[in-house]
Amino acid sequence: MEITDTAAIVTGAASGLGGATARTLAARGAKVFALDLPDPIGKAAPIEGVTCLAADVTDADQVRAAVGTAAASDRPLRILVNCAGVGTAGRVLGKSGPHDLDVYRRVIEVNLIGTFNVLRLAAEAMAKTAELADGQRGVVVNTASVAAFDGQIGQVAYASSKGGVVGLTLPAARELASSGIRVMTIAPGIIDTPMLAGVSETFRAGLAAGVPFPKRLGLPSEYAQLVVAIVEHDYLNGEVIRMDGALRMAPR
Repeated sequence: MEITDTAAIVTGAASGLGGATARTLAARGAKVFALDLPDPIGKAAPIEGVTCLAADVTDADQVRAAVGTAAASDRPLRILVNCAGVGTAGRVLGKSGPHDLDVYRRVIEVNLIGTFNVLRLAAEAMAKTAELADGQRGVVVNTASVAAFDGQIGQVAYASSKGGVVGLTLPAARELASSGIRVMTIAPGIIDTPMLAGVSETFRAGLAAGVPFPKRLGLPSEYAQLVVAIVEHDYLNGEVIRMDGALRMAPR
């Protein structure tokens, strides 16, 4: 599928993986609609070809409005990249008692339900576009994590949410095949995003040392590069791709 002259939605686009993806798709000729919460998206630096929209991925009405805006543009909506997510640490049984249920529920709501919410509404719009070669109409790229496969102690909420994203990939791809929509998922390892901005260089070096090769943190631009490859590779569908430098997380 060609990226040029299409419309694309990227969630979590104010920074990190989403920000890099929005910039990359715009540079490749897409009209990008960048979704994020009001405060971060309002502070995002202007990028040519990128329209910023405030939307909470867990809110059906807000996402429906954003998808409607993208679908009403002068280019067909063909691409969705779901990057919005939150992370938290907490043990099932911690020193102060059992895991906070509201915290667990919030992580699931944003990372899993939010992903599905945007997917279902964007798929509806994609299904109404004209067919391309092989009956294609669009492609969805979701974001999981290596924690979906080898989550560490303290990652029970995060690993659960990302495991759900992995689990929906194949059934969504099978169902949406009849509409000409592919569904893929990327499972990143340790990526150098703003979430790591507050850690020390010593801690950062320790994280990098655990990656077999290349022995460094991944880059948001490398995630965006993989998104481009998935969009342009028409035979990729229903699969989860680990982007982790062969990292396998230890129990803690």
